Amino acid sequence: MPKQSDFENTFAKLKEILKAYESKLIVVVDTPGHYGLETPHLMKNKHRVYFGGVKIGKSYVSYHLMPMYAIEELRNAMSPELKKRMQGKSCFNFSMPDEKLFKELAKLTRIGFKRFTSKDFLSKF
Repeated sequence: MPKQSDFENTFAKLKEILKAYESKLIVVVDTPGHYGLETPHLMKNKHRVYFGGVKIGKSYVSYHLMPMYAIEELRNAMSPELKKRMQGKSCFNFSMPDEKLFKELAKLTRIGFKRFTSKDFLSKF
């Protein structure tokens, strides 16, 4: 059974992945146990496009990455091990740190950031 410290450590490591993009995105929430980023792009409805976030829940820590939802190639490129952690099309759940999978998530996040924040991609919104 994971302990709260496992969740906090998992959260911190996943947050590190997203913090690398903080200077180019907008931090919409940064509290203990919850961190989220949006793109500066305003959609037609005047809302920004959510990029990703990490949040501590009751049973696991969730890593949300919207490029996974929007870019099929990213979903096709992930390992079967990471796919087992997927909930829906853009969320991954962890109860403990997993360096191998976190490294893969960092790579997918980097690729997703480049594609998801491009003018060509955002012009669809």
